Amino acid sequence: MLQQLIHKLLIRRHFWRHATFSEVAELYASQTLRMMALNIASMMMSVYLYREGYSLVFIAAYWSVYYLFKVFLSFPAARYISRFGPKHAILLSNLLYIPAMIIFSFVPTGGILAITLTGILQGVSATLYDLGYLIDFSKVKNSEHAGKEIAYMNIFEKIAKGLSPLIGGLLAFVAGPQATMWVAAGLFAVASIPLLQTVEPTKSRNGFVFRGFPWRMAWRSMVAETGVGFDVVASGTVWSLFVAIAILGTDGNQVYAQLGALMSVVMLVAIVSSYAYGRMIDKRRGRELLFYSVMADAVVHATRPFVNTAGVTVSVNIANEVATTGYSMAFTRGLFDTADLSGFRITYLACIEVMANLGAMLAGVMFMLAVMWFGDVPGMRYFFFGAAAFVMIIAIPKFHLYRK
Repeated sequence: MLQQLIHKLLIRRHFWRHATFSEVAELYASQTLRMMALNIASMMMSVYLYREGYSLVFIAAYWSVYYLFKVFLSFPAARYISRFGPKHAILLSNLLYIPAMIIFSFVPTGGILAITLTGILQGVSATLYDLGYLIDFSKVKNSEHAGKEIAYMNIFEKIAKGLSPLIGGLLAFVAGPQATMWVAAGLFAVASIPLLQTVEPTKSRNGFVFRGFPWRMAWRSMVAETGVGFDVVASGTVWSLFVAIAILGTDGNQVYAQLGALMSVVMLVAIVSSYAYGRMIDKRRGRELLFYSVMADAVVHATRPFVNTAGVTVSVNIANEVATTGYSMAFTRGLFDTADLSGFRITYLACIEVMANLGAMLAGVMFMLAVMWFGDVPGMRYFFFGAAAFVMIIAIPKFHLYRK
């Protein structure tokens, strides 16, 4: 039903894509449902562990190991996708997340074993999905209007990202965080349905090889991707913990509802900015959008240590959404163009996935060291200053697309 609704809303604006629009609509529908499931649970996972008595050092170490695990999974995942196709990888990913969420709900009784099993299943699932999604969308997009298509994908993602923390937070407040994990597991199952309706857009056995790979063309974007991965951890895991511990307080399940509400207020500005940025990218202004958005993102990180009220938190969240949406859309469009030009789509995007996870792992390690040396709240404040410097690396690529 969601896929049909998306098709009716957008087909008139994509008449030139009618022959393959079902493939894009399939991605829109699956991505929207998956993002809703993911954000319902992921927003509160670290806070949940903290409330169960696990220290910030443990949580930071857990996420560091998790992203390191994903680094080693990236190339095997690429080989799987080159053989069976990205849609099969996305489908398997959604199915693996179901037991991951169910097992995580038993952390109070299962302890480290439940956390470890969740991390393994979640790591395999996330790696398959991230890489499969990039390969799938980069293949079925329309090159002339890729900015607009990325904007539409981003809009549906932002709707899911905006609503799901509020839904998840209220559900955790009323029925407990375990119920939120079970609902997320159900949504992952529903997210698999659109993937069963169309054929693979990428041929099976579409080589994953390094011989002849254009490293000179690709290396800058690969290095920059470490900043993207770092930013995901800084703006997600660490920021959620900082808001919950330093601003809201973690006593009682109401913290989930409060945190969800604070994270959900950015939806409207995210939707508007996504559409505006898509038009900028299609008008060949992606290079300027990338640079200024990255600089704005660095400023946002530098202001986080001074946030001390819920009202200021909302302002920071809005500013972060505007900045992150800008650089991520411009950067993603550059990645897709490089993947097309390289002739090594799967190999290039697999390397991008490796670097993103390396950046996220570095963020986890920096987070762990900061709280070990300075304490919980002061450590997070120092971490954000480091994040402000590190994310500026995202601006270094010289994408061929933006030289025109």
